[in-house]
Amino acid sequence: MRIRIEKRLSPSRLVSWLMPLVSLLLALALGAVLLQAVHVDPLRTYRAMFMGAFGSRYNLSETLVKAIPLMLCALGVSVAFRMRFWNIGAEGQLAMGGIAAAGVALFLPRQAPAMSGWMLLSLSALAGFAAGAAWGLIPAVLKAYLRVNEIITTLMLNYIAILLVEYLFYGPWKDPKGYGFPGTAEFTPAAWLPRLPGTRVHLGLLFSVLAALFIWTVLTHTKWGYEIRVIGENPRAAAYAGMNLARNMILIMLLSGGLAGLAGMAEVTGIAHRLTKGLTVGYGFTAIIVAWLALLDPWIILLVAFLLAGLLVGGDQIQITMGLPASVALILQGAVLFFMLGGQVFKQYHIASSWRRDKVVERHEAHSNQEAGR
Repeated sequence: MRIRIEKRLSPSRLVSWLMPLVSLLLALALGAVLLQAVHVDPLRTYRAMFMGAFGSRYNLSETLVKAIPLMLCALGVSVAFRMRFWNIGAEGQLAMGGIAAAGVALFLPRQAPAMSGWMLLSLSALAGFAAGAAWGLIPAVLKAYLRVNEIITTLMLNYIAILLVEYLFYGPWKDPKGYGFPGTAEFTPAAWLPRLPGTRVHLGLLFSVLAALFIWTVLTHTKWGYEIRVIGENPRAAAYAGMNLARNMILIMLLSGGLAGLAGMAEVTGIAHRLTKGLTVGYGFTAIIVAWLALLDPWIILLVAFLLAGLLVGGDQIQITMGLPASVALILQGAVLFFMLGGQVFKQYHIASSWRRDKVVERHEAHSNQEAGR
């Protein structure tokens, strides 16, 4: 009997829906093995992480704070992934959005001191979206017209943007009254995103919900959404049907980069109120895990981002309460992605054996002989 892997004629829907849950369970199991290997009780650790993320109103609000940039970045990369454009550059697009929004919040009030807060915030949001979109446009144009691999270009552009952030707050934008600490001067209160009373949860949460609604509407109720799905499934058929691949690629990356840029704007105006090194802490990379775990569905992305944010906040809590490194949460994240990628294999392929095929052939021949005898 020979065993081999064969491609499925159509992807399994059951595997598609079970894959995220199984990936999470296997990641937790792997994490439990690793914790047990260093003589730490896994159940106690996971309980501490859960309580640290969701056990109180404050902890829940901090989880939402971390979820907001994950939601926006994951929504951004998900629309690009729908069209098989592998945007690995959300981290850089977030950084560029933060830079642009910080520039507006820092320097525009000096030129127009009478400007209202809502006008200033609107311009900051527009600048953040535009900067992220422009950063996403570069790899889109290179891929559309020069066939340059987008994985390489988006990944490399991340580091340019991150280093630009550091250059600005260490150099020309550094606060002269900051006692030598890196970072810009604090924004005027008019440039602060409103927060829920008593928490750090800001208006970026509404941005995320509206972005999910917009993407869902586009994908399910518009001609452009239909073109995105067709191009993602079969670019050759889409081109044969007259769909403009280059134009759609550019438009989708403007939206993808813009949403990540909006996440950067929300971080600098809603949390830090200045441009700091804490802007680029890996949200853009974690968003890739969020998007795949959510099967690129915009509504499920909101839920998965919230759960993964809980994993990050819980990781911080076990460092405080149990003395364990916060990197435990990062190990679990990596394990989830590892098993998620493995699950993709079973979504597209299945295990077949020659014995099983021979039995099917025998039954088919027996059935044919019976029909011939009649």
